[in-house]
Amino acid sequence: MLFVQAGDGYPYYARPRFPGGLPTVADVLKVRARQRELDVPEALEWVHETTPELLDAAVAAGMEVLQAPLMVLDPEKLPEPHPHVRVLDTRPVEVSVVAQLAFSSPGTATGDVGVAERDAALAEATPMSTRHRHAVADLPGEGVLAVGTAQRAGDVVEIAGIGTLPSARRRGLGGAVTAALARDAVERGAELVFLSAGSLDVARVYERVGFRRVGTACIASPVVSA
Repeated sequence: MLFVQAGDGYPYYARPRFPGGLPTVADVLKVRARQRELDVPEALEWVHETTPELLDAAVAAGMEVLQAPLMVLDPEKLPEPHPHVRVLDTRPVEVSVVAQLAFSSPGTATGDVGVAERDAALAEATPMSTRHRHAVADLPGEGVLAVGTAQRAGDVVEIAGIGTLPSARRRGLGGAVTAALARDAVERGAELVFLSAGSLDVARVYERVGFRRVGTACIASPVVSA
């Protein structure tokens, strides 16, 4: 299935039907050709445990596949709220800026990019509209250091875009933002809260705030030539 962008909405990935047949290399090449024709990103996403054959087919069709731990929330294991994390129904410009800086240095290791780079980027940033919930870790004297977003469809909420400025990592802020969004989702009636971790190290952060692994989310994109 290929989701087609409507208006100025987000161009989503393609995914296999469930239940469906056995995807082949030819199927993947056909989808990629259609995505290029529509001028949308060549991207596939699926759950490995439901369509395991697609992994080899995607790789053979010239794609690289991130195998991300797929995790769901156990609400009873949520930690106590962090005193400086807020959940918002608006999207402050810090959400986009901090997320961009965080994902430019992926992982959990600390780094040099921090408040100075954030403030420089904020000077040129413009606000964006949103239909989602957002959380920020806004510390006194330091400002927003970590951010995240919760996207809802019916009674299911996906948490995404969790990012911490590299210089502020290893302080529990990414986990605190994740927990705040999860708690907010549960309090607003969500029956299932899930996320995909970018690596096993990142998954361990989410495990500490009440998530457990239930599968593998595969995210495929074209191989980038060196």
